[in-house]
Amino acid sequence: MTTTLDRAATRALAPGLPARLSLTRKTTLAGQLDGAWWPSSRDLAAELPALVDALEGHWGRITRVAVNPDRWPVVPRKVTATGHTVHVGWFTEQDPDKIILLAYTTGRWDLLVIPPETEPASAARLMTAAAIPGSVLKATGLLAADDVVRRAADAHRREDDWETEGGAGTAPVGHPTGQRSAGRPRTSAGR
Repeated sequence: MTTTLDRAATRALAPGLPARLSLTRKTTLAGQLDGAWWPSSRDLAAELPALVDALEGHWGRITRVAVNPDRWPVVPRKVTATGHTVHVGWFTEQDPDKIILLAYTTGRWDLLVIPPETEPASAARLMTAAAIPGSVLKATGLLAADDVVRRAADAHRREDDWETEGGAGTAPVGHPTGQRSAGRPRTSAGR
């Protein structure tokens, strides 16, 4: 599959939009993730400046970022954010649903990257789950678990719709659903 980006369109939208973030509160519990980021597009060059700007107040000057290129159609080598250059690296061995941010002398942070096309309810669940201190769930595991929750909720909703629309209700005693009783004539009214 080939993906093309309209850089003019995404850059025009991105500068005014704040980064959508959920961060783990400071605690002694070490977890797999330090929070979640829900970018508005898959244009890393347009999305990274807002993320870096939002995090520098919390974590210091972000100098390097690492991503897996499976989720980003174009991975720039450098991005300008808050008046300095952030170097971007890509590693196919890295969890594709995670971004790693490095701040000079301060540390490393791993964020779940929520796909831009995610529905708001799923994104809210994922942002909350990724920010739980001490969580042992990895980025791909969180997305897979949310997909199961979403599919179960969809199935439950479809079942409720079926029931409220007169679907599968209980059959009369002695008459299994979907079968006519023997000896009952078929009429146009009985269809």
